[in-house]
Amino acid sequence: MGLKRRQRVEPEFSLAAMIDVIFLLLMFFMLTSNFVTPNALNLQLPSSTSKSMASPALSVSVKADGTFYIERQGVDKLKLETALRARIRADSKDPKATTITVAADKAATVEDVVFILDIANRLKVKTILATNPSQE
Repeated sequence: MGLKRRQRVEPEFSLAAMIDVIFLLLMFFMLTSNFVTPNALNLQLPSSTSKSMASPALSVSVKADGTFYIERQGVDKLKLETALRARIRADSKDPKATTITVAADKAATVEDVVFILDIANRLKVKTILATNPSQE
């Protein structure tokens, strides 16, 4: 009896298809990550260590009721940008070398603080957000 033996087929697993899919996913995430740009403000927040700094050129404050002050002088919200621009020009300094300290009351709204930071961003000046020292 001439019975033929069946040849055993070894199962093979090809990684080529999976590598192609991973490569396409990698390309997709690399390309889309370049298009996502955060709309953030560059702030120089005070560090937790007590380090003395030179006094900044300008100080802008906002109270809880929404009144704005430049160096203790009341300024209307709509005229804040022009007043800051005039103050920087009066000091005859480069706007990039000017630093503005933003002091906000604890009860002041976030919108008012962001309004000041947006103006500082448009004027291309550095900003420091003033906070109370930690109670240790």
